[in-house]
Amino acid sequence: MALALPDILRNLPQTFPRRPALPHPICPGKCQHRLRLCSRSEANDLALRLARQYTGHWDVVVLDHAYHGHLSSLIDISPYKFRDLDGQKEWVHVAPLPDTYRGPYREDHPNPAVAYASEVKRVVGSAQEKGRKIAAFFAESLPSVGGQIIPPAGYFPEVAGHIRRAGGVFVADEIQVGFGRVGKHFWAFQLQGEDFVPDIVTMGKSIGNGHPVACVATTHAVARAFEATGVEYFNTFGGSPVSCAVGLAVLDVLEKEQLQAHAASVGSLLMELLGQQKAKHPILGDIRGVGLFIGVDLIKDEATRMPATEEADYVVSRLKENYILLSTDGPGRNVLKFKPPMCFSLDNARHVVAKLDAILTDMEEKVRSCKTLRLQP
Repeated sequence: MALALPDILRNLPQTFPRRPALPHPICPGKCQHRLRLCSRSEANDLALRLARQYTGHWDVVVLDHAYHGHLSSLIDISPYKFRDLDGQKEWVHVAPLPDTYRGPYREDHPNPAVAYASEVKRVVGSAQEKGRKIAAFFAESLPSVGGQIIPPAGYFPEVAGHIRRAGGVFVADEIQVGFGRVGKHFWAFQLQGEDFVPDIVTMGKSIGNGHPVACVATTHAVARAFEATGVEYFNTFGGSPVSCAVGLAVLDVLEKEQLQAHAASVGSLLMELLGQQKAKHPILGDIRGVGLFIGVDLIKDEATRMPATEEADYVVSRLKENYILLSTDGPGRNVLKFKPPMCFSLDNARHVVAKLDAILTDMEEKVRSCKTLRLQP
């Protein structure tokens, strides 16, 4: 498929030198129209506007425990936030998180991708029975706040089929996981299959290495429908010369330091080392991830997989004393999330796992607050 650089690179002032095209799919497949912004929240809010204008529909399907930004429009489609605020709006429909470790369809299910996608179909059908019309399905390509979830392969294409038949579009939120973090691919949604391309892709954070720059990529058809309103999209600071220079510098570093391949190799070692710890420490219930996106699910009991929330907080606190900063995610706040900088090294991985091993060993000897921390005979 044809690949192209985004407009953020094409529209630079002449005073900035142009660079050769990267071998990476900066904007994959049919998503060849780009809009430049300053933040993740702006990107996802614009994606919502694009979807509604293109489809003529209003409602949105999201995954449980999702988070898509801090604007009012995005809190409304973020169960992680709205359940503690104003509650669920009638135009928001929540589908189960495709979690094969503690969700309804687990690792022993013969086809969890189809099973979880069928839940989306059920949610869409229920909405349609009430006279609602679906504009979009929003999902992080790898749900992060939900607990560092790796959706089963084939899930997104199945979901996209259900959503598109309902007249909606598929929006992939690549804010946290794009730009080579997953190692195997430049975009995390490509883990779902080489032929799968969303209708809208949102990106931020990584595109500027923390500098306030973001981008929305979509099809020409969606963009033309948006432009037909005659109400232009304008962003005072989006795509400024400074932001363009930052974006170029980030792409240069990604290419020259081969950080996508680096993420693959370091992530592979980290998964291997953490897997060894899982065999040693029963509190480590599940190790899941790809590249430099890894979750370690702490459990109180192996049979029930009850989240070890207090124990996870304790581990994070002890790691902080060792100058290692991690945090927890997931509905039970029990999943240690590993999303280090792309320059995270093999030695860094060994150091972190060694400290984690020491802390868990000490907990088994002293804390012993739950079944999985009690020393085995």
